[in-house]
Amino acid sequence: MKTFVIGISGVTNGGKTTLAKNLQKHLPNCSVISQDDFFKPESEIETDTNGFLQYDVLEALNMEKMMSTISCWMESSRHSLVSTDSGSTEEIPILIIEGFLLFNYKPLDTLWNRSYFLTIPYEECKRRRSTRVYKPPDVPGYFDGHVWPMYLKHKQEMENITWEIVYLDGTKSEEDLFSQVYEDLIQELAKQKCLQVTT
Repeated sequence: MKTFVIGISGVTNGGKTTLAKNLQKHLPNCSVISQDDFFKPESEIETDTNGFLQYDVLEALNMEKMMSTISCWMESSRHSLVSTDSGSTEEIPILIIEGFLLFNYKPLDTLWNRSYFLTIPYEECKRRRSTRVYKPPDVPGYFDGHVWPMYLKHKQEMENITWEIVYLDGTKSEEDLFSQVYEDLIQELAKQKCLQVTT
């Protein structure tokens, strides 16, 4: 039994969670795992020379726990579904993994059936970030001193990635983003279905 794994990554406040939830509502047999659920406690987060908590790095996340959650989902998907001859897309269990640092973590590389990356310009990102409440709250200078530089660094690292990533404009409306990705996924799932039928 095949599974279909979608990665939705990108800049902070780019619309990853909203897009993932909208897709989950419309895709059959779909689960979502959010990277934000795997942050380590504040006491384990390192600070840099400026006193900024280093939240926007892989070391701030319990990625082993996240991988284990993904493995559990894979296992239960295999057991819960019995394949029938029709090969309909409804039988393919879909997992959406959303988070700001997915495509920089090597153990995830082999999972993706489809990868999306949301971008928004600096000014818009800063504006959106200022409207959100975080625990712990952003200290003055945190966005420019840590959040945005880390985003640029991680985005640059992705230039060496060999598989296809679909870049999305996060300034588009929720509806437009959803339509674009949903249509793309329906095509990809149809291809997967053909593969299952032929094998």
